[in-house]
Amino acid sequence: MNLNKVVLIGRLAADPESRTIPSGQSVTTIRLATSRVWNNQSGEKQEQTEFHTIIAWGKLADITSRYLRKGQLAMFEGRLQNRSWEGQDGVKRYKTEIVAENMQMGPKAGGAPSGNYEPRNTGAPARNSQNQDNSPVKDEDIPVINEDEPFGSAENKPATKETASNEDIEEKEIDLKDIPF
Repeated sequence: MNLNKVVLIGRLAADPESRTIPSGQSVTTIRLATSRVWNNQSGEKQEQTEFHTIIAWGKLADITSRYLRKGQLAMFEGRLQNRSWEGQDGVKRYKTEIVAENMQMGPKAGGAPSGNYEPRNTGAPARNSQNQDNSPVKDEDIPVINEDEPFGSAENKPATKETASNEDIEEKEIDLKDIPF
């Protein structure tokens, strides 16, 4: 079995850059910054930031270019892809990118409540997506994450025993009979 899966949650380092390739398909490049914070041996807070290049195609490219902005929190799921080319100086260069398959937006930068997204007017006519679907994007089609939610919770799913919020669940002791493996 093989698996090539990436999940990144971070903030956009720049506004998404969108373009249309000669075949008419839209592609958007997103720069995402993820940070890792820890305390070193002497107790001092340390932080390391990594920058990632994410490529979105088709309808996902249209959504990201219209709704995401620099500084906004977002989660991307996708796969790693390596590319190589020879530069003008004759040196072979390599790049690792994430090809996005899913995306969830966080709250707007600036603290506006999530769900009130205003699309960016790119000035370009609507583009055909990968599946040639020209239907407008509805607010309910755009997944949104909240910074305060624990990873893996689903905002749009109905509350069940498995997906209820932390406020709904009292701390209970785990019974070994309830573990499915």
